[in-house]
Amino acid sequence: MVYVQRDEKGRVLRVEHEPFDHMTQSMPAHDPEVQTWFASRCLHDHLMSLQHSDLELVRVLEDLVQVLVDRGLMNYTDLPDPARQKLQNRAYTRAQVGDLGDLVMDEMQLPY
Repeated sequence: MVYVQRDEKGRVLRVEHEPFDHMTQSMPAHDPEVQTWFASRCLHDHLMSLQHSDLELVRVLEDLVQVLVDRGLMNYTDLPDPARQKLQNRAYTRAQVGDLGDLVMDEMQLPY
């Protein structure tokens, strides 16, 4: 048995194995609607994980470009204008955030 919260249109918002505040009904765990909700939640969790790793990979690529430029293996001008502009915008924004000192958490401490 699972416990479900539905919205005003009857859509499943939340499913838990224990009763909780604002639950609207209980259902068998093998109910197709419950199974669909769990599958959707699992897919959502995987997509969020990919999004998080995409953000981390962006920083890796920025660092890689910087290393290649620093070692003289490539020039920024080797990159297409849109790519160069994006790198410059991110570097500028990071510098602005860095100027805020202790008002902003270190990126390793960010919750995403």
